[in-house]
Amino acid sequence: MDKEPEKELFFSFVIPVYNRPDEIRELLESLASQSYGSPFEVVIVEDGSSISSKEVVDSFQKQLDIAYFFKENTGPGDSRNYGMARAKGNYFLILDSDCLLPANYLSEVADALKKGFADCFGGPDTAHASFSPVQKAINYAMTSLLTTGGIRGAEASLGKFQPRSFNMGISKEAFAATDGFGNIHPGEDPDLSIRLWKAGFKTSLIPTAFVYHKRRIDFSKFFAQIKKFGKVRPILNRWHPDTAKITYWFPTVFCLGGIAALLSLFLLPDPWKLIPAGFYVLYFVLVFLDAMFKNRSLSVAFLAIFAVLIQFLAYGYGFLKSVILVNFSGRRPEEVFPELFFNT
Repeated sequence: MDKEPEKELFFSFVIPVYNRPDEIRELLESLASQSYGSPFEVVIVEDGSSISSKEVVDSFQKQLDIAYFFKENTGPGDSRNYGMARAKGNYFLILDSDCLLPANYLSEVADALKKGFADCFGGPDTAHASFSPVQKAINYAMTSLLTTGGIRGAEASLGKFQPRSFNMGISKEAFAATDGFGNIHPGEDPDLSIRLWKAGFKTSLIPTAFVYHKRRIDFSKFFAQIKKFGKVRPILNRWHPDTAKITYWFPTVFCLGGIAALLSLFLLPDPWKLIPAGFYVLYFVLVFLDAMFKNRSLSVAFLAIFAVLIQFLAYGYGFLKSVILVNFSGRRPEEVFPELFFNT
């Protein structure tokens, strides 16, 4: 269904924010520094915050065409829908509030859509030089080909690309045809991608339209976040069984294999006991070297090992738990994991 737009694209950035005025200030500063030569709009949706961003948003009124809306807390997906329904543009650019944009971001988006229009696109994320070592390690775990297989923007590994809502665009037509994001969180972005495909739209990657994604979390929050990602995937597989893949089991199998490798050190005779553990040692050595090469930092490389281990453990556990409960409990996903759903 993707085709060249009949009229000039007018972009509206739609950004939900929840109790992050300082964060939104940094993002708006990067939006005010865009090199794009045509007008664009910024829509900020305050999702029931107790710490308001209105004063920050008002301070950018002279620098940006900006609109501010406050609504009750119904989650990021519904807040994006709220903003898109009120935006002036015919193409919406969705960002998380903990992102920063390089100055050429919007120019790269516009140029790519002129060359090959897509009703929905996604862009990759990367770490800024100013990020802390923990932020860089978590970014590595979330984006490396060795850990996630490039699903967040590595061109060589792509099949059908599922844009992520920290950095994605969607046409007004595609939004109207699908009603936007659902009430699950996380997981609202792959769910939308799948529904777009079923409606006849295509998704694409714009590799040059990257953002700096801060992810202001520590390792304990990272574990909790990734465990939710693991819980969500079996729910999406149940809703959209034709999109289920064997690769979604990899983190769980990796973790169970790690337990088996540890047991083999006590149960298997020499030299066989070292083979399973050696596989894991080799893998984490590769992770260390790759992280060090990409970040030019020994400390980030060491922290990346912990970040990757946390990611596999959290996702693997969440996925296995969800597979069992979603498929065999006899209850609806909303009843099994109410914390993953917002009332809208």
